[in-house]
Amino acid sequence: MIRFSMKKLPMLRRLALLTVCALPAVFGQIGDEQDKKGEIQKSLVPAELVPPAPVLKPEEALKTFQLQPGFKLEIAAADPLVQEPVAIAFGTDGRMWVVEMRGYMPDLDGSGEDHPVGRVVILRDRDGDGRYDESTVFVDNLILPRAITLVGDGALIGAPPELNFWRDTDGDGKADQKIPVATDYGVMTDPKRPHLANPERAPNNLTWAFDNWIYSTAYNKKFRFVKGNWETGPSLFRGQWGLSQDDFGHLYYCSNSDYLRVDIIHADYLQRNPNLSRLGGTNVNAAENQLVWPARVTPGINRGYRPEMLRDGKLKEFTAANSTYIYRGDLFPEYYGNAFAAEPSAHFVRRSILKAENGTLQGRNAYDKSEFLASTDERFRPVGFSTGPDGALYVIDLYRGILQHRISLTSYLRNQIEQRNLDKGLHYGRIYRVVPADRPTPRATQIAPLTTAQWVERLAHANSWWRETAQRILVERQDASVIPAIRELALNSRQAMGRVHALWTLDGMNALDPATVFAAIDHTSPLVRTAGLRLGERYLKGPGKSQFTERMLTAAEWPIPEVQLQAVLSLGEAADTAIDFIVAGLVRTHPNNTFLRDAFLSGLANRELPLLEKLAASPAWAADNAEVGRILSSLSRAIFTSRQLPAIERVVALAAAPGAGKRGQVLLDGFVLAAATTRRPLQFTQPPSGWAELEKDGAQKARLAKLNSIVLWPGKTGVDVAAIVKPLTADEQARFEAGKTLFTTVCATCHQVDGRGLDGLAPPLLDSEWVLGIPERTIRIVLNGVRGPITVAGRMHTGDMPAFKIFDDDQVASVLTYVRRAWGHTAGPVAPATVKAVRAATVGHSDAWSSSELLQIK
Repeated sequence: MIRFSMKKLPMLRRLALLTVCALPAVFGQIGDEQDKKGEIQKSLVPAELVPPAPVLKPEEALKTFQLQPGFKLEIAAADPLVQEPVAIAFGTDGRMWVVEMRGYMPDLDGSGEDHPVGRVVILRDRDGDGRYDESTVFVDNLILPRAITLVGDGALIGAPPELNFWRDTDGDGKADQKIPVATDYGVMTDPKRPHLANPERAPNNLTWAFDNWIYSTAYNKKFRFVKGNWETGPSLFRGQWGLSQDDFGHLYYCSNSDYLRVDIIHADYLQRNPNLSRLGGTNVNAAENQLVWPARVTPGINRGYRPEMLRDGKLKEFTAANSTYIYRGDLFPEYYGNAFAAEPSAHFVRRSILKAENGTLQGRNAYDKSEFLASTDERFRPVGFSTGPDGALYVIDLYRGILQHRISLTSYLRNQIEQRNLDKGLHYGRIYRVVPADRPTPRATQIAPLTTAQWVERLAHANSWWRETAQRILVERQDASVIPAIRELALNSRQAMGRVHALWTLDGMNALDPATVFAAIDHTSPLVRTAGLRLGERYLKGPGKSQFTERMLTAAEWPIPEVQLQAVLSLGEAADTAIDFIVAGLVRTHPNNTFLRDAFLSGLANRELPLLEKLAASPAWAADNAEVGRILSSLSRAIFTSRQLPAIERVVALAAAPGAGKRGQVLLDGFVLAAATTRRPLQFTQPPSGWAELEKDGAQKARLAKLNSIVLWPGKTGVDVAAIVKPLTADEQARFEAGKTLFTTVCATCHQVDGRGLDGLAPPLLDSEWVLGIPERTIRIVLNGVRGPITVAGRMHTGDMPAFKIFDDDQVASVLTYVRRAWGHTAGPVAPATVKAVRAATVGHSDAWSSSELLQIK
């Protein structure tokens, strides 16, 4: 078994998630020092300009904030009542549940970090003044807990690698029953300390979405609570820390240097077509730019010794973004739907205004060269948000000096911390309440019990907390007596979101009916229509298929991008080529709807060929139209990617058919696009029918040349087919298996088990020119790391990957052998001797490589 020490194992800096938030390595120092990389780390902020950072009392800390006009900041809870808070949830009685990560980085070496001192506490406001004043422990003895959501009569709590449902069965206020829900809620890196998940990458932010599934950031599963039982389903890995949704159900998250990412298309749809895995619509970077405007100098940031990181001594761009959150409360309705994001390394909160245009979203800073909320207190560390029952925006402040985890702590930052005593002062924490400054604001720390009928009424509340809580409670209770009232709300509520939540509540109670869904699809509100379309998918394969198909096709013609997009996504569930042909025409006539073509293609798995042949036979689909060309090319690309040789031959025949002209060219363009991202050969028994005819066409012959090393057959001129794939020896096969274990344990967290990577986080390894190129380059990447920007499979990636020098020569050879032969790759194995030689040749090079440096290696 390959064993790793988490204390020695560095992970992707770009993907560094500090147990509490999506923070990259946070470097800083006062003096000059040369670190192990040999790079001079000179402070760019003179020591006399760096203000002291003493521990401030909560009331004193309030004076350090700069808040935009019209708002004020109040203390909802503070130390010693709360300590190291990282997540909160509000109960239906007004109590606040707080996750306290009290064991995080007790000192600069993380001594005792694996001690079970974390806990979940419940805060009460006994005197009713709006400030919580009593704390009781619900669950203790946890190691680095980080996620919570209230469910049923308990709480779902994530303390990696476990996700457990905790209940208090005897009514004493303390949990006494633990029901395991998942045991992989975080990646274990040290078998000797199994409770410790990788603090650089672990799931968080449990979120009950409209569809009654609970999603997490940094995790590829979802959960559902059905009649007291837990169900698990697959989901896509998204983001680093923080998860939120808007009224359309779009999920929002971020990576450390991209503060605003969103799934325009629900990720479940884009898992439908394995032939087109890189479709757009998820993990969309919606930020206009990443420029930031702190209120104080920030020498203690990631690589603060580099001039490009600072502007006038202050952080220039996001480096520790986390907790992207959509405010949907009713206390300041003019900001409803705005996005908020935290930047704890620079001590501020960003507010962005979202604009929907051409089927996508764009967010921009609401203020010119300033932030919504910023502090001059270096210990202000915002790590989360929530909307309370009162409609206020709550801000979770970890409040501490040490932010960076020991895995990435450098001498630069260590000196910064030691010289300014930032390692002193632990077990603090504050939770602030943002409210309007010009009027009295309600308090909701004490809430009287509601009947089930009253919860039905709350489905249409102006505050999303009440709507979402009502939906959850009604789905959990499964009280059939209120179904008529919920259906009435779904049909006749004057509030669009009341109808939306009523629809999803009926779905969660298994009480939907065709008439109610019909009414939703026909409704004038885009919010209601999109919900109806999504919920109507179940009827596309039953007796009512024709009626629902007709309704959805009508909706697809609506001049509202969100409705068009959902209609096309839903119609893909019909799995009917006749319907595909009609939808293709709709997509062709709306080229400005950014992700409409991707939505269409996502639903065509293994029907691309019959649709392509049907389109090719239609005069209306002449390829001289640009969007027609893009659709035909995409279908061709999917067929080539499927690696189904008979289907590929039929496309070749279509391209070579008499009079194919422009159509034939775009079909081969699809092949070329697919071939550009793979080095896995397609081995035919003979030349595909029509290939010889295409070679006689000058324009087509140039395209075929780009396929020369991919499309193969015995005896092909200039190609030694037998030499392309050499079988592994017994030793190489053993190394491959060891590499698979190593990759799954360490690398797959970021690059994914299938090697496809994740936009904004980690580049793909599947069909990567770096993985399949000369091994001397990838060996250097493993040994020394690589810094962005770097182009992989035609896409630019800006993140950094640190060195993995902890791996010995055999381990490096094993993992590289695996990725060079996994997933259909045919590249040669890597020998430990080759790794040893590269290690010896680069012994003096300890900095990360740039892509230009690596490309010089031949």
